[in-house]
Amino acid sequence: MTTFAGLNLPENILSAITQMGYENPTPIQEEAIPPLLEGRDVVGVAQTGTGKTAAFALPMLTHVDADLHHVQALVLAPTRELAMQGAEAIDNFASNTTGLNVVAVYGGSSYVPQINAIKDGAQVVVGTPGRVMDLIDKGALKLQSVKYFVLDEADEMLRMGFAEDVEKIASGLPAQRVTALFSATMPATIRRVAQTHMSDPVEITVTPPASTIATIHQTFAVVPTRHKIGALARVLATTSADAALVFVRTRATAEDLAIELSTRGVHAATLSGDVQQRDREKLVDRLRHGTLDVLVATDVAARGLDVERIGLVVNFDVPREVDTYVHRIGRTGRAGREGTSLTFVTPKERSRLRRIEQITGAAMEQVELPTPAEVSGLRARRLVAEAKERYEIGRLSVYREIIAEFRSEQIESDKPLSPEDLIAALLAIGVRDPGPQPDEEPEHLTARFEGRDERGRRSHRERGERPDRGDRRRPAKPKTFAGEGTMYRVEVGRKDGVSPGAIVGALTNEGGLNGSQLGRIDIYPTFSLVQISQEIDRDTQRRIAKARVSGRDLRISKDTGPRQSDERAQRKYRADRKFGEDKRERKFEGRRHIRNHDSSPRASRQSY
Repeated sequence: MTTFAGLNLPENILSAITQMGYENPTPIQEEAIPPLLEGRDVVGVAQTGTGKTAAFALPMLTHVDADLHHVQALVLAPTRELAMQGAEAIDNFASNTTGLNVVAVYGGSSYVPQINAIKDGAQVVVGTPGRVMDLIDKGALKLQSVKYFVLDEADEMLRMGFAEDVEKIASGLPAQRVTALFSATMPATIRRVAQTHMSDPVEITVTPPASTIATIHQTFAVVPTRHKIGALARVLATTSADAALVFVRTRATAEDLAIELSTRGVHAATLSGDVQQRDREKLVDRLRHGTLDVLVATDVAARGLDVERIGLVVNFDVPREVDTYVHRIGRTGRAGREGTSLTFVTPKERSRLRRIEQITGAAMEQVELPTPAEVSGLRARRLVAEAKERYEIGRLSVYREIIAEFRSEQIESDKPLSPEDLIAALLAIGVRDPGPQPDEEPEHLTARFEGRDERGRRSHRERGERPDRGDRRRPAKPKTFAGEGTMYRVEVGRKDGVSPGAIVGALTNEGGLNGSQLGRIDIYPTFSLVQISQEIDRDTQRRIAKARVSGRDLRISKDTGPRQSDERAQRKYRADRKFGEDKRERKFEGRRHIRNHDSSPRASRQSY
């Protein structure tokens, strides 16, 4: 078996690797490191999690002179998360290399510390294409001394629309350099990049080991689009996974889905590309430490996400690309743990499912979804278990008195209620089962593929295949509070780019409120008003204040009407819009126009 010591790496790098606990290279490292050490260009095709960073970083450190204080290596990554992770990994590999400095550059953060780090002599820059271009345009990043260039996750970079930036950056580099390109797939666009900017590259393709796939139980359910939200809520309510990651295609879908889930008793946070880095790190930390169990994310935002607690990945939609599917399900089954993936497939998407199976070489198991009775039953059993634990704690005399009063009343009642009936009703209330509704989701949400399908259906409930009931009723509209309630003010508004979904997520996740307690949300330029069914105590307000939304602390207080400062902020807000000084506001106003130009702050509100 090959060891790092057998790859001719210098002692300072080998000692750092040993201190990190690594002895044997992964397949991509074993094949890519030798040619890169020799100064050859390399094209590597490998999935996330195969050790690509070390594959290009270890030989890169041998090409960089720590005694020269200018940029000698440039690494491009598609997202700030990957840029930060890459920079941190390279810094660790260089821990025993005196004088070598690494800086991560990415959007959403101040230019000043990034520019200062480059001025102070950082030899390695890891960044996103957009921020790298900005620094080049500002004259802060000069490329004439770069002798090692890396394109990491190249297919994702081009898919995100960075092709022009990548072309400009690569064209400005010295001709004499080492170039490494790593990608999960090798479409024609990537081949053109390699042909244009690389010299006789060594091509390496690494197939993920079967053991990686073996740790993930891949399943799918055929669900009509109109029933997907209900299906997801049932799955999340009954899963045994420590944490779940739900993938959607767009930021808007992520926000809407989190709101819908909260009205069904499932607290979920959203992670999309416009979440600020500080807030992103806080979300990931909560997920990692168990204070958050459900995260709804877009593909770009979840790149590089590595949390061992994630035991379930749900594809709310079938991914358009097979490599996207592989990246998604790879967020579970980490560190040797078993994981499950569930893909929602509409009756018309059988061919897309087959394509994924053919390319990955792994068959997915078809499953049925839990019924409302099964969801309520599981929740009730959990509640009974909690009740047993609560009994052991004691201090139940007041509740026994209430039960005694109840029994006395039932003796004289025309329709006496037994203790069993009372307990059953209390359990129903405890698991938020409202009873029969005039317009509710059907009991069984799974359907059949359109046309013939030779695949047999497997059931989690060990029963035979059910016929398609053909129920065309729409699911019940999520119940939200619609009374007068109490109006609360939160100090974040339209100028901060806040969305109703972000506010709902903070109130339900940090404050512990239920989505059904929330009513209308009015977004103003500098603050927002939230209608809540009842007054919230100070402890709840303090918990909510710990949340950060759009980069600001979510301070909350009971609304007392317009303030003078609101008038000033409203006038400044209008002036900024009139003269085009607030570009960020214009971005959001393209979608949400203020319709009333009265001087009162309340007059400019828009309800959601």
